[in-house]
Amino acid sequence: MTEKTRLQLLAWAREYHCAAFIQGDPVQFPHRYTQKQDIEISGLLTAIMSFGNRKQILKKADELHQLMGASPYRYVLSCQWKEDFRPTDKSSFYRMLSHADFYTYFARLHAAYSQFDSLENALLGYSGTPMEKLCAFLEVSAKSPQKKLNMFLRWMIRKESEVDFGIWDSFDRRDLLIPLDTHVCRVAYLLGLTDTETFSLKNARNITAALAEVFPDDPCLGDFALFGSGVNGAL
Repeated sequence: MTEKTRLQLLAWAREYHCAAFIQGDPVQFPHRYTQKQDIEISGLLTAIMSFGNRKQILKKADELHQLMGASPYRYVLSCQWKEDFRPTDKSSFYRMLSHADFYTYFARLHAAYSQFDSLENALLGYSGTPMEKLCAFLEVSAKSPQKKLNMFLRWMIRKESEVDFGIWDSFDRRDLLIPLDTHVCRVAYLLGLTDTETFSLKNARNITAALAEVFPDDPCLGDFALFGSGVNGAL
């Protein structure tokens, strides 16, 4: 990595890693809450929906939060979701995510919060990296980049941030993986952080390792530099 690239990443990180990032970003939804469990539930479900057109993401995430009301945690424990989302309803709630999919998400969360006081503690029962633990909880593959789940983990784990919450103390931000999307992939490639724009777990790891050269204690701080510059047309 050249010194010019390193300095550019540092500058972009300072520019985009700020409270203004929240406006217009899906992270605004968990920022509605102060209770840990509400933030966890809102954050996970919002992250899962964070793909496709940003305006539509925000619209449907708002619709979901209207259903959950003042406390997603109380909503989960109340089992009201069993009325709002039926396990046999395959109709779309958001793009390819069906009502039945959300029934399954809420069922998993209900089981977790019935046994543990937080999703953080529930994940401690699984092995591996933070991403592997969350994938095991949701029963999804840990062999793909899992952009949405890594974004959620960034929200929960990164401390000293106006954007991320840092409410999970059991995990180290150095173990986070970059949430890989088209913007991040393209900018990382143009900067020479990776030699391919391939959307893969291997590439996510390679980009994270490159960012760790600039931000050794907090590689996902570089996510703001790559994503922000990509979205805003700096590259």
